[in-house]
Amino acid sequence: MSTWIQNKRKLSGLSQEEVSKSLDISRPTYVKLEQGKIKPNEQQKAILARLFEVSEDVFEKSSAEPEQISGTVEIREIPKENSKKFKEVLLYILGKVGSRLNIGQTVLYKLLYFIDFDYYEKYEEQLIGATYIKNIYGPTPVSFAKIIKQMERDGKLVEVKSKYFDKDQTKYIPVTEADVSSLSGQELKHIDDELERLAHFSAKQLSELSHKDTPWLVAKEKAVINYEHVFYRPEETSVREYEPL
Repeated sequence: MSTWIQNKRKLSGLSQEEVSKSLDISRPTYVKLEQGKIKPNEQQKAILARLFEVSEDVFEKSSAEPEQISGTVEIREIPKENSKKFKEVLLYILGKVGSRLNIGQTVLYKLLYFIDFDYYEKYEEQLIGATYIKNIYGPTPVSFAKIIKQMERDGKLVEVKSKYFDKDQTKYIPVTEADVSSLSGQELKHIDDELERLAHFSAKQLSELSHKDTPWLVAKEKAVINYEHVFYRPEETSVREYEPL
């Protein structure tokens, strides 16, 4: 198990620190997982499969059979998350509101979450379809660190460390404009509406709002948040007009 996970992490261009952050565990704990001293739980398996862009079945089989690791293992992408849209939506957000003082990594996490989950509630379709896990400060997009690294490598954005009210903040400066050709008019309008509604909030305010949202509330700690639970939202977070019963 350890050899396969380690090899897949390296092939994906991710550091141990980046993967441990996606799993919301410490780096020493992840190292034990990578070495095979501890086993990933079901939620961690799902997250690792998404990070390594393999199906959960392929992950389960390959990680359990380290002696069979080779270039012949069949790899297929998880169709749910659209990484191209993820990158372009992120660039679009940064181009619109990224220069605002409050827009750091934590705010971006929450904006992406609400853009994704609100779209699913309204239209019953995925926009980005990213995977989010339940962390103490709210939903965290699993692939964020990987996407950022790819975009930095491709010269699309630059990561900048700064301060916001004496707190450390990570900001992202877009180098290129978003290619919105992959987004429909409906999707662009939805993103604009979400930014108008939420982009002025602080990280604390957005975290508090996400903590009132049913998908986050019913998920277990560090578990993947289920999109289907948007249909049981309270009035405070619901964005769809439902017909009276």
